[in-house]
Parts: sequence; C-alpha cells; structure tokens
Amino acid sequence: MERFNVNMAKSLLGKNVNLHLKDGSVIINVQFSGLQKDEFSRETFIKCVAYRRGNEFKIPLRSIAWAEQLNLNLFLTSDKN
Repeated sequence: MERFNVNMAKSLLGKNVNLHLKDGSVIINVQFSGLQKDEFSRETFIKCVAYRRGNEFKIPLRSIAWAEQLNLNLFLTSDKN
C-alpha cells in the first residue's frame, strides 16, 4: 500500500472520510476542509471538520495511514412510513 500523501489529501478535499491513523485509531466521518503547511517545522497538516459540527481540528499528514471515502447516501434515510 502507498503512503498517504498530499496528492491523496487534495483529491479528498470537501469529501467525508474515515481517517485511519498509524497508531491504529480511527476518526470517523470527518470532512477534509483544507491543507496547511507550517513554515517553521515544514510539516503539513490536514484541516478536518466533524460531521454536523463546527469544530475544526488539524491532523499531521504523517500520522495518517489511509482514508476511506464515505457515501453519505447510505446514512441518510427518509422517515416516510
């Protein structure tokens, strides 16, 4: 499997994903909102927003193992009875 890199992150901007981190944890249903590069440490961060929340947080790119794109149509159901 390839490393998760900037090009993969750019292709997922604005989409909802499950983030699988290198330490084995998973952050579920977040939306990539942007990329940020720190000039001093030369580290790249991904800005994420949790689904249906306004909280934005940053995750270092090097700590992400892979991202699984979600289809929200599977989650959204109508309440027609």
